[in-house]
Amino acid sequence: MAVIIFIIAAIFLFFSRMSSALDYKWGWDAIPSYFFFLDDATGKLKANILVKGFATTVKLSFWATLLGFLLGTISGVMGAKGSFEQRFVSRTYVETIRNIPSLVLVIIFYYFVSSQFLDALYLDQWLRSSSQTVQQIVGFLFSEPGQINAFISAVIALGIYEGAYVSEIVRGGIISIPDGQWEAAWSIGLSRQKTFLLVILPQTFRRVAFPLAGQFISTIKDSAIVSVISIQELTFQGMELMAATFLTFEIWITITFLYFILTFSLSRSVAFLEKKYALK
Repeated sequence: MAVIIFIIAAIFLFFSRMSSALDYKWGWDAIPSYFFFLDDATGKLKANILVKGFATTVKLSFWATLLGFLLGTISGVMGAKGSFEQRFVSRTYVETIRNIPSLVLVIIFYYFVSSQFLDALYLDQWLRSSSQTVQQIVGFLFSEPGQINAFISAVIALGIYEGAYVSEIVRGGIISIPDGQWEAAWSIGLSRQKTFLLVILPQTFRRVAFPLAGQFISTIKDSAIVSVISIQELTFQGMELMAATFLTFEIWITITFLYFILTFSLSRSVAFLEKKYALK
């Protein structure tokens, strides 16, 4: 209760100071129209810039999380139980990526990797020449044809960045499994490979499930950096709105609230699952 009262008091003080000291004229009445608008031609309610940005953030975070999980799992296994060469590759990947700012990594992938490889695939041109149904499916799952190369580039950059942290979580989980688990599996005739896949890996993921969930939540927050390469996610749309309307505080408070809803709901879900399925 003390924390809640403190937060409410801080918010009230902020709005009071903005109105009195800076003589700031609040324009909250304009914000709802940036979520949905009524199309005059069809008479239907359509999603506006903030809803589209929120959806792009969700899609970007989902695919980056999936890629980061795959890369991190492979690297973690190599780092924990691989050969010397595999451990060296895993260690090099983790130490290199973790010591490069995420913003720098996104820019490198966009201006160097994307321009050299993704453009050569002509994926955007193929999408433009595809049927309307294909474009709608790809747009729903990923992005529209004009943004597909930048979107994939952002997903790869974020996935590689998050994968380095996932790698250490998975590696630590594998190492934490007692040697007795290996010996017990071998005693009943399981091979080394089957022991790892059927005995060690399931226990590992149960041990590291909640640290992984926390890392995936951070992916949502890290996704804001791709606004620098003009991905039309939530932060980018917020900057565009601010420049067009000059509703600086209203826009950024709204953007903050949307990020909070997304991350807080996930964190509470993780906390519920952690309490329900906690290791005894």
